[in-house]
Amino acid sequence: MKNIFVIILTLSFGSLFSQVAIGKSSVSSGSVSLEFGTANRGIILPWVTSTAAVTGVVNGTMIYDLSDKKVKIKYASGWKDLSLETSGTTVDPLTGVDGVLIQNTATEKTSAKTSIGTPTSTPGILVLEDTTKAMILPKVASPHLNIINPAPGMMVYDTFNKQLAVFNGKFWTFWKQ
Repeated sequence: MKNIFVIILTLSFGSLFSQVAIGKSSVSSGSVSLEFGTANRGIILPWVTSTAAVTGVVNGTMIYDLSDKKVKIKYASGWKDLSLETSGTTVDPLTGVDGVLIQNTATEKTSAKTSIGTPTSTPGILVLEDTTKAMILPKVASPHLNIINPAPGMMVYDTFNKQLAVFNGKFWTFWKQ
């Protein structure tokens, strides 16, 4: 509970100054709105019951879709699957507990939103509102080897292979331009 409180305060404080560093003392440059430290951790996307259940989304929205257990991103033409052909899982391999059961016991506050930058009406849980700044993903060398028990919907930047890595609950998928 304390960690959640600290994160909320950090993100709230960050909305005033438009730049937030998590797990480090400061961001690396003026063009960064949100940056993470170097620990072997990732950012976990919000879990949704299906893409159809998400209304009013804007292009660039990323989610973990529980209907097929895949990581997806919204484009003008629709949702693009970042997990490829393999469905994931929400069952923790260490404890055997299904994360959906834990999530379903929580009451969702649909109006909850944290903005970094100048707040607008753009829907989302964590919205980076800056038009001239970007988020730097958590950086992990070979996340498939170094992140122990990753959560479904986790994403990081693989510094060893220099590519985006997303975890669907069973497998890592790697994306390189």
